[in-house]
Amino acid sequence: MGMKNLLVRDKKKRKLISKYEYKKLNLKKIITNSELSSDLRWDASLKLSSLPKNSSKTRAKNRCIITNRGKAIHRHFKISRIILRQLGLSGEISGLKKSSW
Repeated sequence: MGMKNLLVRDKKKRKLISKYEYKKLNLKKIITNSELSSDLRWDASLKLSSLPKNSSKTRAKNRCIITNRGKAIHRHFKISRIILRQLGLSGEISGLKKSSW
């Protein structure tokens, strides 16, 4: 039950991130543009701070696409280390083999 809640929560966060992505980019460009007036830049910073916290990209957590595990996720394959090892040993990931010395 707990894992489903985490998945639903993560999907909600990712939806918010995509919803506010362009708005945040525009406001950040206004804030960093030194040619604009300070009042306009201040208003933009207030609008940016009033956006939802979960609309920030750093709030999203990388999760395994197979098990929904939130720790030890390989960025390239988007799967956890445990599943990566299992798939690598069974030969389902091309070019990956278990090292031994």
